[in-house]
Amino acid sequence: MIKLGLTGGIASGKSVVGEMFVKLGAHLVQADAIAHWLMEPGRLVYQKVIAAFSTAILNSDGTINRAKLAEAAFGAAPRVKELNAIVHPAVIAQENEWMREIGARDPKAIAIVEAALILEAGTADRFDYLVVVTCREEQRVERLAGRLSISVEAARAEVARRMAAQMSDEEKIKAADFVIDNSGPLEATERHVVEVYKKIRAANSR
Repeated sequence: MIKLGLTGGIASGKSVVGEMFVKLGAHLVQADAIAHWLMEPGRLVYQKVIAAFSTAILNSDGTINRAKLAEAAFGAAPRVKELNAIVHPAVIAQENEWMREIGARDPKAIAIVEAALILEAGTADRFDYLVVVTCREEQRVERLAGRLSISVEAARAEVARRMAAQMSDEEKIKAADFVIDNSGPLEATERHVVEVYKKIRAANSR
């Protein structure tokens, strides 16, 4: 089985690229989806996050308000490292278990983990290949504004805040086996994804 890490900065288009790989036959899991699941009420990670950040981050139904948690983690006195120390180990354990299950079912599979902080968490060595998705900064801002239905100014501030907690694109590109530029039309991105997919398949069919 081929293990592929898919990463990139906020709103670079990781999910879009991931879905393009899925269309070609790859399997995909998203770190964000795992983190959401782990932070559901009653789970151990949920309990640890509440213990660290208090019930002030909860909605009235007891679920975690992700905007409030982000504010607490990335705010004036950043506690993002504290949050990551709680969440990352559990997410990584789930990702590894998922890859084991995929490999057991299909030894020739390409199993993709999509995660923003693969390099920052120091876990890139789990993968056979690392794919980094990039785009222009202004595109990140526009995409995030559209995704969250917020103003361009608010999106620009959020992009800056998130990127400050991540490695730069230049650093990520240096560590990548493949770089997919998602700045142009989706058709161009898709052609590049097909190219990368074929190269990985060819390299592992020898």
